[in-house]
Order: sequence, then C-alpha cells, then structure tokens
Amino acid sequence: MTIPLREDVAYIILKKINETGQELHPVKFTADDFIGREPTKAELLGHLDYLNQKQYIKAEFSGNAYGNQEDVPDAVNPKEVDFRVANTFGSSDGPLPHLITFKQAELTEKGRRMLEKMEAKPPEELKEGPSVPIATKDMPFLEKVMLKSGLEDLFDARDVTEVVYRVMRDLMTTEASDRVAEELEDKEVLPTEDKALQMDVADLWKDTNPIVGFLSRVRPPFKKHHGPGLFNIDDDRFLFRVKNEAPMAKTGFDLDREQVVSAVFSATKEELSQERIQEIAQYLPGRVRELWDAA
Repeated sequence: MTIPLREDVAYIILKKINETGQELHPVKFTADDFIGREPTKAELLGHLDYLNQKQYIKAEFSGNAYGNQEDVPDAVNPKEVDFRVANTFGSSDGPLPHLITFKQAELTEKGRRMLEKMEAKPPEELKEGPSVPIATKDMPFLEKVMLKSGLEDLFDARDVTEVVYRVMRDLMTTEASDRVAEELEDKEVLPTEDKALQMDVADLWKDTNPIVGFLSRVRPPFKKHHGPGLFNIDDDRFLFRVKNEAPMAKTGFDLDREQVVSAVFSATKEELSQERIQEIAQYLPGRVRELWDAA
C-alpha cells in the first residue's frame, strides 16, 4: 500500500514533536493539529514511519510495525510512502492494525535542519484550506471530549469527564454545584442506543457513583491552596487526581492530564451560560483556572 507524502502533514508532525519535547517523549496528535487537512490514521502513521525511516525523527511504535515481512525497502520514493504499518490496514501478511500504535518520538539533528528550512519557507499546502478551529458546537458532548482529548474511546471520554467533574465539585459549594447541574440537565452526552451512554451531562456532573455524589454534597468545599492539608487542592493535586482516578489509569494508559482537562472544560463551557462559566472559574486554582479560561 502506498500513500502520498504530503509536505504540510510532515511539517505539522515535525513542528509538534519539536514543540512538545527535546528528547524521546510521548507525542499525541489530535484532529486540531491538522485542521483542514484531516489525514487518516493510516496516513498519519505512514508519515511518521517515513520520517522515522529517513531519520528525520527517532520514533517508537508499539507492536511490530513491520510484522514478519521481509520485503521492507531500504529506500522510499520521496513522492510516496511505502508504508508497512499502514499496509496492515489492508494486507493479509501484516499484524493486526489495532496492535500498531505510535508511542513517542524526538527530532534528530537532520529533522531540525529540515524543520528550519520548512519554517523559513512553509509548504504551499498550508496556505490552502481553513485556518479556523474545528467547529464542534453541534457535535455530541462526548465526541467533543474524545476529539479534543486525543482519547479513542467514548467510554474513556465519559469516565475521564466524570473524574474531572468530581475534582471540580470538591472545590465548589453545594449551591454553586447545583446551579451548574441545573444548566446541564436535559443535555445528552451522546445520541445512542447503548444504554451505558444514555445519560445527561448533569448525570456525569452529579457523579454516577451515588456514594461519591452524596459525599461531595455533605462535606465543605476544599480550598484551592498550595501546601499540605487533606482538604487543599492546588494545580498539582487537581491534575494528579484526574490522572490517577480515571479508570484507564489502572491499565497503564498514559493520560495527558492537561489535554484531557482542557477537552472536558471546552465541551462543558459550550453547555453553560456565561454566568456559570465565570462562577466556576473563581473556584479553580491558578494553572487549572488558565486551562478553563483558555478552553
């Protein structure tokens, strides 16, 4: 299987890897990175594989990206990516596609030089297509969270939303929490036949665990203070709880805390009035407040 090598996609990949870290590090691409371009998963993996083969990046893939194929070429036509990871999407001799995922990368010196050249003269394709954020207003709530968080599962999006809400409620008075819940009533998380996802956003806000929901109503709000104290929640503790209380964390899933929090914040703000948005903001600690304001 061959896929065209697109300079605009390659440029975005190199730039994202460069901006997210200098050594080998996890890099998560979302649809927002490729606004107006929308490469498929196979195309994205294909470009990553090509850049890795050509030593513009040093990348790590989970699974066996090349399967047992012995015909992997030493050179690739610069106009086309002969891509063995993507080949698994339509080939009987490759491993299952869900076993092949991109994990982490770093820019090589060769890649830095290429990025500098591309920044000096950006690809012509970048001048085409929309340059505005993806319009998510009419998307179902959980799809918004999934899109912006980089998660690939609606149930993970549901679970992480509930955890973010749980920590938010711990900082708020019961009265303020009730005002938020009232605005989130009758706003479904997803139009679906799956009973496990048939709920309002308010159900997630109140907590589907009745004991946790009850406790959050009867205890006084935590303080957004830094330092020791069981009832203090600063930026670190807020983000720590999100990562460690999310069910997928128990499986070793590497959760990008700020990205998922921002995704939940963004989807939530689209359901709330300005009055509620401003009210919530006053309860959040510094960095988390910044994520809320920017979402």
